[in-house]
Amino acid sequence: QVRLVESGGGLVQPGGSLRLSCVASGLTFRLHTMNWYRQGPGKERELTASITGDGATNYADSVKGRFTISRDNIWNRVYLQMDSLKPEDTAVYFCNVNARGNVFWGKGTRVTVSS
Repeated sequence: QVRLVESGGGLVQPGGSLRLSCVASGLTFRLHTMNWYRQGPGKERELTASITGDGATNYADSVKGRFTISRDNIWNRVYLQMDSLKPEDTAVYFCNVNARGNVFWGKGTRVTVSS
């Protein structure tokens, strides 16, 4: 069974940084594109960043230049380094993967950007 577990969220001041981590199990990790989504208060869930198995990345326009997605195919982890955080980045951040014909989600980690 595919399992995704996020960690690293918390409260941070505007301009600060956080690093989110997602550990995956139950799949051949290196073969799959991994995604970070986020859902802000009263907003729809949106794709924030993606990384393919060989490291190609893609970002939402709202986070380009501030967020960096990376992965470790040895330890089955995907990371989201978030810098220059803004209040509008406040959201629950979810790890996501399409595998075995299904979509899998973690339970999310909450990020609050506030002074």
